[in-house]
Amino acid sequence: MGKKKDLQPSRSSFRRSRKRHRVWRYILLTLAILLVTGTALGFYELHRLKPANHFNHLKTVGSGDTSKIKNYKEKAGTFNVLLIGSDSRKGSKASHTDSMVLIHADLNNHTYNMLSIPRDTRVYMDGYGHTKLTSVQYIAQVNHGTKKGIETAVSAVSNLTGVPIHYYAETNYWGLQYMVDALDGIEMNVPFKVTLTHPWYAKNAGKTFAPGVQKLNGEMVTELCHERYSLPGTDYGRQQLQQAALIGIAKKIMQPSNVTRLPALMQSLSKFLIATNMSTEDMVSVGLGVKDNFQPEKQIKYRQVKGRGATMRDDLLKANNSQIILDENELKTTIKKYFSN
Repeated sequence: MGKKKDLQPSRSSFRRSRKRHRVWRYILLTLAILLVTGTALGFYELHRLKPANHFNHLKTVGSGDTSKIKNYKEKAGTFNVLLIGSDSRKGSKASHTDSMVLIHADLNNHTYNMLSIPRDTRVYMDGYGHTKLTSVQYIAQVNHGTKKGIETAVSAVSNLTGVPIHYYAETNYWGLQYMVDALDGIEMNVPFKVTLTHPWYAKNAGKTFAPGVQKLNGEMVTELCHERYSLPGTDYGRQQLQQAALIGIAKKIMQPSNVTRLPALMQSLSKFLIATNMSTEDMVSVGLGVKDNFQPEKQIKYRQVKGRGATMRDDLLKANNSQIILDENELKTTIKKYFSN
């Protein structure tokens, strides 16, 4: 454990930095952005950018401990990316992580396994000790800058899961709304009844959505994916809504009639994506991998690891608070089966 820092954020400053609403898990948008960009550029058939050639011997981000998985094998044509949803606002120098989704993309077999990690998950942060995942990026950015904050968060997730992470991409609330509206809405298969109990826009309080396929604009998609308290399993119900929204976005993007929209979406990339270490070539290679055989309802799979709530010591805040402890055996089994080969 590293030496404790003298500069510690006060509990009150943490409360002030969190606005009235918790920004929902915007991860699904970030994957959609990568698909948009990659698909738009992927029409240029460059041999060296074919996934099996391009995604090979990749560098990892951060300093995560991958020793938890015995005989971890990285295969050509595969990569791991951490999608970050934050409460970042224009002009802010630091943001809290509201959600993270780890994706193992296998472009050889066209499978995309996704694991959503709750924002209150107990993780280890170098130099401080154990704290909530949501706090890691914030304090690292306050002390070391934006990029270091993201890399520190990536390291925390890599340490937790034992998975080497090659890429990251961060977005926020408004990015999802821009994306869906740029596509002129999407069809979303809502898996269960949803009542908005803490909407981003007060005017939407109490609105109810029945199960089934519905045509929704950006505002309604973000409201659905922001909901928590009326859902079965709260955070786990949220994950099901995220999956439904992601599939709706992906299906709309891949419609032939939307090819003409791709250049405009690419030009507006800064509206959707806050930060990423994926290059244009990386996105082209993703596009080449998905464009000929992309069936989101069959290929995108959400994996869940249950956790228990507990009051634990937060070394960063120097106080006890409510945290989520993921089931260690279930986590190891899930990672080994879906994220390590």
